[in-house]
Amino acid sequence: MRINCPHCGERGNAEFIYQGDASVQRPAPRLGDAGESGASADWLDYVYTRSNTPGLHREYWLHTYGCRALLVLTRDVSNHAISKVEAVR
Repeated sequence: MRINCPHCGERGNAEFIYQGDASVQRPAPRLGDAGESGASADWLDYVYTRSNTPGLHREYWLHTYGCRALLVLTRDVSNHAISKVEAVR
C-alpha cells in the first residue's frame, strides 16, 4: 500500500503507523454521572465497540519515519484503495 503524504509525497506504508478510527466521536462529559450506568455504557461503546463494515473508512495514520504528521486517510478496507489523504488540523 502506498500513501501520498501531503508533505513528503508518495511513500510506502512501512513509514506510517495506524492510529485508529477517525470517525469515532468521544462521548460528551456528564458532570455528576461518573458512577451511573448511562455514562459507563457510553464509554464502553466508545472504547470497545466498532462496526467493522466493509467499504470506506476514515483512519488516523502517523507518518512516523517521515515528517511525523498525523494524517486522515479515507480508505476502502475491502481492497486497501486510498481515495483521500488529509493533514489533521
